[in-house]
Amino acid sequence: MQSGITASPDLHTQFRSFLTTPTLFALLITITSERLEPHLTIPFPSSSSSETNNNNNTTTSFYTTLQTHLTPQLTPNTALYILLRRHPHHHPSPIIPITYIPTTAPVRTKTLFAATRATLMRELGAGGHSFAPAMFATEAADLVDPRAWEEEGENKGEVMSREEREREGLRVLEGDVVGEKRQMVGMQKAGGMKVGVGEGVREALGGLAEKEGKGLVMLKIDQDENIALAGVEDVDIGDLATTISDTEPRYSFFRYRHEGLHDEQQTTTTTHPIIFIYTCPSGSKVKERMIYASFKGMVLETASVEAGLEIARKLEASSPAEITPEMLGAEFQPRQEQKVGFARPKRPGKR
Repeated sequence: MQSGITASPDLHTQFRSFLTTPTLFALLITITSERLEPHLTIPFPSSSSSETNNNNNTTTSFYTTLQTHLTPQLTPNTALYILLRRHPHHHPSPIIPITYIPTTAPVRTKTLFAATRATLMRELGAGGHSFAPAMFATEAADLVDPRAWEEEGENKGEVMSREEREREGLRVLEGDVVGEKRQMVGMQKAGGMKVGVGEGVREALGGLAEKEGKGLVMLKIDQDENIALAGVEDVDIGDLATTISDTEPRYSFFRYRHEGLHDEQQTTTTTHPIIFIYTCPSGSKVKERMIYASFKGMVLETASVEAGLEIARKLEASSPAEITPEMLGAEFQPRQEQKVGFARPKRPGKR
């Protein structure tokens, strides 16, 4: 999954300057207004630049700079990309890309930074620059632990067990994001925050499961990244376009009145299947599109497991206006099997 976010011209300029300035220790990068932007540059301490090229002095200086200059910039709730220069004395020095995503960061932030990591490497590497093996961290302590680093010769500063750390990092960035969102169903978030399923959501879905006839339950993701109730309406299919928001994404559960012909008895039967409709307007922000796409599975799980809804169809649209009576009617039309009769082959020589 990619986020659609791109690097700003300012970041490209700062990155080129970072590459050609060996006295710079780190370049910190963030995501602002759906753009990759430079956050801060950190120079090596002046004493590091004047040290002789001694392996022990360089290693000591490296860990000291990590602790005194980098870790104060890392907070428990803010994700960052970090480009790190291991040695101030060697130019060019391998640039180590680090993805720092704290475990206590908001789910939206985790999802966004995980999805944008490959874009950052691709855009900054487009000029022919190759990076050292990547590193992933969820705590500042991960970066200052000497066991996380190894020396492979005087000029090499690679990450220890890089294949294992990359697999572990991807698990943290991708697998744990999904797992955390699943755990939010019916549970409290860390820190005692309110539950991930907001007030009235289960009741509204449960009511839709119990009654027959028309009904529409609309859900959204609020600012605290909880599933929230956006509205409950008693509407017909023709009113969906004017009831469901056409400016914000929505998860909608609609009870559809369907009249079908019973094949055996040739009689008309009426059913009331539940249809899940996910709408995401084309003008939605990148973050909105990502978070709503990520939460969709959890919303369906809440509806089916906790509220007992049986979902007959799952539809997606850019606009609620696309969900028309004709569209739903076609969804529930029985498929006609085309029977192909046996065609006797023509006799040779005959036209």
